[in-house]
Amino acid sequence: MLQIKTVTDERILFFDGAMGTTLQSMGYRGMRFPEALNMTDPAVIRGIHEAYLRAGCDIVKTNTFGANRFKAKGTAYSTPQVTAVATKIARSAADTFSGSRQRFVALDIGPTGLLMQPLGTLAFEDAVSAFGEMAKAGEENGADLILIETMNDTYELKAAVLGAKEYCSLPIVATVTLDEKGKLLTGGDIGAVVALLEGLRVDALGLNCGLGPSQMLEILPDLLSLTSVPVAVSPNAGLPRSVNGVASFDVAPEEFAVAMRGIASMGARLLGGCCGTTPEHIARMVSAAMDIRPASIRDKQRTVVSSYSQAIYIGDAPTIIGERINPTGKKRLKDALRQGNYDYILGEAVEQQRSGAHMLDVNAGLPDIDEKAVMSELVSRLQAVVTLPLQIDSSSPAAIGAALRQYNGKALVNSVNGKKESMEAVFPTK
Repeated sequence: MLQIKTVTDERILFFDGAMGTTLQSMGYRGMRFPEALNMTDPAVIRGIHEAYLRAGCDIVKTNTFGANRFKAKGTAYSTPQVTAVATKIARSAADTFSGSRQRFVALDIGPTGLLMQPLGTLAFEDAVSAFGEMAKAGEENGADLILIETMNDTYELKAAVLGAKEYCSLPIVATVTLDEKGKLLTGGDIGAVVALLEGLRVDALGLNCGLGPSQMLEILPDLLSLTSVPVAVSPNAGLPRSVNGVASFDVAPEEFAVAMRGIASMGARLLGGCCGTTPEHIARMVSAAMDIRPASIRDKQRTVVSSYSQAIYIGDAPTIIGERINPTGKKRLKDALRQGNYDYILGEAVEQQRSGAHMLDVNAGLPDIDEKAVMSELVSRLQAVVTLPLQIDSSSPAAIGAALRQYNGKALVNSVNGKKESMEAVFPTK
């Protein structure tokens, strides 16, 4: 199995460039489901892989970015079928070029195109199974790693990582798309992304799409200062602009290569290209950065919790935890929990956020309610109305597990004692 940290301790790994804009340049425009080309025009897809391999990349991405079951619905092909064929095409091409060094295949997983509940209609577990379906087919047909990319919502990002982890055993690289202020579309910042992904134990994380290399150069120092795993960076060939209704990118291969050498010198260990990049961009990048020795990775040793939008670092300064969603000694809250009066509970949460709490304790430990179900519902509702991280407070491993599963971030867990049976039950919980 590919050991990303071990390999990138010795040398930089290079991803390929764009698939979508390359297909568009070849006349395949306006396709609702370009992944169908794996079935109808496999030689075209293989030719693109081979062009990038000739350019010197180490890793080719499968033509499966939008192959999930939601985007495949209504086509003639199933997600497992498309994923299997795409992976075999990439595998065959990579093996043909594995001479002096091994070439790898990344199963490319992009967003579903749907909004997650409660903002949209896609249920969390449905997203997990959809992503898992792809990961399973990719591993069975020769992929070396999972690449989750272009994510702009931490909840969908978490679903994708869990899907990959629960349906296959491949290493995972996860990259997000940020705006020029370093924010996700749903408002999360770099700290929240890093806390979530490192908590889920991905093998590498980073940035792709949305921005050009110069914009990513500005954001990269913040990312590198926070993470303790290898960083991947795959910019567009500049910021997109519309020319006669078609996206155009202005960063030429040589300019791209110079910027990518700078990105490698700063500490990124996996480099590639996204929209607008071509085999020439990748060839110039490989030539410019292949001699750079990867910078050492320092374990940041931070205690961090996060919500979807922000990370809280626990250190020398006091961290204020709001305790008003804990029924101990609170008759009105006990009644609200028993009656399912979530409006009252959410009001308490909002008031604590307004009053300056850094995170909120959540406890539903009453003997006459289904604590597991109530904790899960509480977490789902709370993270829709407050931006603060949550502290999951329970002596029940089942309730803790249900709450953490639903949680959009990296939570703090309370009420775990030092007894062996308690630690063995709680510590492995996702």
